[in-house]
Amino acid sequence: MNNGFSKWLIAVVLLAFVSGTAWGQARIATVDLRKVFDNYHKTKQADSALKDLEAELKKELAALRESHKKLTEDYQRLLSEANDPVVSTEERERRKRTAESKLRDIKDSEDTIKGYVTNADERLALQRRRMIDKIIEEIRGLINARAKAGNYALVVDTSAQSPNGSPVFLYHSGDQDLTTSVLDELNATAPVELPKPAARPEDSRPGKR
Repeated sequence: MNNGFSKWLIAVVLLAFVSGTAWGQARIATVDLRKVFDNYHKTKQADSALKDLEAELKKELAALRESHKKLTEDYQRLLSEANDPVVSTEERERRKRTAESKLRDIKDSEDTIKGYVTNADERLALQRRRMIDKIIEEIRGLINARAKAGNYALVVDTSAQSPNGSPVFLYHSGDQDLTTSVLDELNATAPVELPKPAARPEDSRPGKR
């Protein structure tokens, strides 16, 4: 059973419970988990850290590719020199051996680049998964605390979608929606952003560089 179908099945079971007599008097709250996640200050910080890591990995990959380019250029030069009719046969053979050695270096470089790309993609994916799991766990912890404090029997994620991308919950009144209050509490500890320094008057004069 795939993950998408499992979530859909769980949603159907929950709806069946909600419609039952035992759940008729239960207090139910809603929360837009996607909105909370996207607007949580730690999510933005984590996204920034991921972008920094991605930029670092791209820089290292660019260095590897530049080194590979130089190896290729050196090989082409050595191959050209190995075919120089002016030099002796012995010298041409020596240069061919040098070119063959450089060709092996090129193949090793290609393997290094392929391995680096694979490892970099896996590292980014793992880091992103850990970030998401950690933040979701923190958000759920607060929602659980809110649910217990408010005596809610169920908190429904209104951003949940079925396998075909349509909303699982087609309507909710919003009377017991916890999205704003949860988000406000999470962002209460957000670091204060320092205002950007105002431009000095002389910086705006014509011709100022």
